[in-house]
Amino acid sequence: MRSLKGLALRPTSDRMRESLFAMLGTRMEGARLLDLYAGVGTVGLEALSRGAAEVVFVESHWPAARLIEENARLCGFTEEAEVVHAQVERGLARLRRQGRQFNFIFVDPPYGRGEAGGVMGRHSRHEELPERVGPFARMRQTRFGETVIDLFWRREPEDGARGATAAEESQSPMNADGSG
Repeated sequence: MRSLKGLALRPTSDRMRESLFAMLGTRMEGARLLDLYAGVGTVGLEALSRGAAEVVFVESHWPAARLIEENARLCGFTEEAEVVHAQVERGLARLRRQGRQFNFIFVDPPYGRGEAGGVMGRHSRHEELPERVGPFARMRQTRFGETVIDLFWRREPEDGARGATAAEESQSPMNADGSG
């Protein structure tokens, strides 16, 4: 795979990707992943290599978006990978209008912007994400030096209804805005 030089991107390290996908186990097989702030696409491409059916990458930086397309082609994932060149908010609005749904949403915003949410989030150890984000509840948190990965699973409302099991979660697609 190719990368960009001199760009202030923080590609997800091999160690963190291994840990992230180890936590998910086989849930990625056949899943649809939305990769927000995709950078050069390492997480989404890893998901495809682990059996994801589809990954939509949302990236605003044009050279990075083009590189995701090139790397997807080099890895043989041209049919399974879609790159949306847009700011995350606009990309989400477009996907919502299209009625797109995903099993997992990976959110890796630039550090210091205070944005996070979805199902998987990577952030600085100096920032804290809430226990609940919309319909998601944090189920696991793992620290890697300066970086933290939080896994959020979709849950039923806290009105006494039971939460979804892991098997149900992996089969319950989410809209681009995280709703069911």
